[in-house]
Amino acid sequence: MDQLSYAQKQRLSYIDFRLMFVGHFSRAEVVAHFKMGLSNATRDINLYKELAGENLVYDNAEKRYFQTSSFKPLFDYDAQKALSQLTHNFSDSIDIMEDVRFPVETPSQLAVPNIHIVSKLTQSALNNKAVSIEYISLDSGPSKRTIVPHTLVNNGLRWHVRAYDMKSHEFRDFVITRITKAKLLDLAVSESQSKMSDNQWLRIVPLELVPHPNNIKHPKAIELDYNMNDGVLYLDVRAAIAGYLLRRLNVDCSDSARLLSPEHQLWLRNSPTLYGIENLHLAAGYEGNRTQLHSLGNIDV
Repeated sequence: MDQLSYAQKQRLSYIDFRLMFVGHFSRAEVVAHFKMGLSNATRDINLYKELAGENLVYDNAEKRYFQTSSFKPLFDYDAQKALSQLTHNFSDSIDIMEDVRFPVETPSQLAVPNIHIVSKLTQSALNNKAVSIEYISLDSGPSKRTIVPHTLVNNGLRWHVRAYDMKSHEFRDFVITRITKAKLLDLAVSESQSKMSDNQWLRIVPLELVPHPNNIKHPKAIELDYNMNDGVLYLDVRAAIAGYLLRRLNVDCSDSARLLSPEHQLWLRNSPTLYGIENLHLAAGYEGNRTQLHSLGNIDV
């Protein structure tokens, strides 16, 4: 590997990344991604075969290379970087800025998912397959479940997978770090188990956030922090992630801005918009549907 050029490593990394997280790739995809000729793409695929031939098998009918059961990644992947690359639509899997060190410091991300668990979840979501998992819940402890993932979500504190749960017959959020085992299944996935049937995911909720009228003496500072227009930050978010966002921003969701604490710098001035959202126990001060507030909704804690 050391004798290979940076460009070659980049192309091999792309092939390896696709196999690990998507489960397959085609020569045409390599050509399109790197804007190269067919012969050059074939040369890179053959080089990958020389280095890790046990990782892939060619399907003549599909005209596509698939991951084998003995797959072992040719490259080492950092979970946070891999998730970031997945978020940005499979950008180059070698960081082109890796040798540039900017003077930037960010808080440590403590909840780092297992990269092999992540790869099973991404393959499942991208190929419309179910996955068998072993999961440890705060509420019910260890259990085995069959889920149909459709999206990985970074809620600002940790990653979870949004998935249809065949045990409860509803869409739930599963914290990825609590999944101890994952295995792809060759099960037919029905339309009712797909993302297009996840009403909480499809529903878009308009939020109007303003500087807290009782906790902030100089609202202009908050307006600058959030680039507000006329003193309001307008956000459209999915119902399934609204609670996470409101908690991360410490938004006071009470109808009268009654949470008198300096940690609440923002107030949700249109709290009725939250009605019917399933994770409202995360929304500080929300007083709408109290039946909902006594339930954990569809967050599998």
